[in-house]
Amino acid sequence: MISKSNRLYFVDAMRAWAILMMLQGHFIDGLLSNTFRDSSNIFYNIWLYFRGITAPVFFTVSGFIFTYLLIKGDKVGFENPRVTKGIKRGLQLIFIGYLLRLNFWGLLFGHIYKSFYFVDVLHCIGFSILGIISLYIISKNRKILFPVLLIGITILLFIFEPNYKNWSYGILPDTLANYFTKSNGSVFTIFPWFGYATCGSFLAVLFNKFKNFKYLYPTAIVTSITLGLMLIFQSSKIFLFLAQQTKFQVFADIFFNNYLFIRLGDVFLVFAVFMLVRKLFTNKTLLKIGQSTLSIYVIHYILLYGSFTGIGLYFFLNHSLSPLLTISGALLFMFSCTFFALKYETYKITIKAFIRLKVRTILQEIAPWSFATYRLYKLYIFKAKRFALSLFRPVKD
Repeated sequence: MISKSNRLYFVDAMRAWAILMMLQGHFIDGLLSNTFRDSSNIFYNIWLYFRGITAPVFFTVSGFIFTYLLIKGDKVGFENPRVTKGIKRGLQLIFIGYLLRLNFWGLLFGHIYKSFYFVDVLHCIGFSILGIISLYIISKNRKILFPVLLIGITILLFIFEPNYKNWSYGILPDTLANYFTKSNGSVFTIFPWFGYATCGSFLAVLFNKFKNFKYLYPTAIVTSITLGLMLIFQSSKIFLFLAQQTKFQVFADIFFNNYLFIRLGDVFLVFAVFMLVRKLFTNKTLLKIGQSTLSIYVIHYILLYGSFTGIGLYFFLNHSLSPLLTISGALLFMFSCTFFALKYETYKITIKAFIRLKVRTILQEIAPWSFATYRLYKLYIFKAKRFALSLFRPVKD
């Protein structure tokens, strides 16, 4: 029998690797001078390709971990405490996603910048968690339905991506449309990225189902390598064949831009590598990094993009550094964000208690003033209303 902790070590390690890849990817992409973005340079191309793996791995692993914890107990439906925790977590990620894009200087002048409404990775992961919970609730008494829905959604979202990515969402307010289109400035959209989360969720169901299988890891490794290589090197040919045989334009469109299935193949290969060397991932710091991705993400966003103030490294060094300075800075940036995040996780309870105490104290101190301000506000509103009515009231003879 394979213990739960051994099985989850490699997943936490994957998440740690993905968040570190994201840190260096954002730093280099934001600060490397345009002069050195040479598509003919083999090293730049290798970096660019691996940077493209980060988001698919992160979404897949997020879906995997959440679903594995969701289904590991005996309780189902809303009786499962993980459902409530998952809903809170999903809403928390969406809230933090918006909070990180808030500019306090704009708020002082009563202005919210357009970028506040852009959808990023936290929004999509938050909604992905809520989506997985919805599928779980729908299929609670039909265990086979849950994995079928998960893998079915992945396939459908990936196949029809050439169609729905061109849809116009003008009927929706920009705040909602940003979840479906990048045309307004969103970095990620629910579709197709939810497909990677549901794929990870599907893999978690398989792992849970076969957790006592003696040859779980050898089978999973061989299967992941086979699927990964097939998706990377053969999926385009398969869609070309389907397009020729069926004359469906969607298959031809996938053939000409087959990034979703190729990236899914990359994800399977990453899974295979981490499962293959899973026994090396017992370092507590590494696992802690994998469990602290949200804190790392928040800190990196503040330092790099200047959340709340608009002043970050990107503000001063936007596309201005040489490769040597960029690589050195990326390593230092990765270390700093991780260090501060781990320190925060260590003293998180104390920090939160301190913040709650300060907020409560401030609210108590301003309570008399806020009440007086509220009464004064009501008085002026009442007088303004009476004045407006007097202007437009019909004149009596």
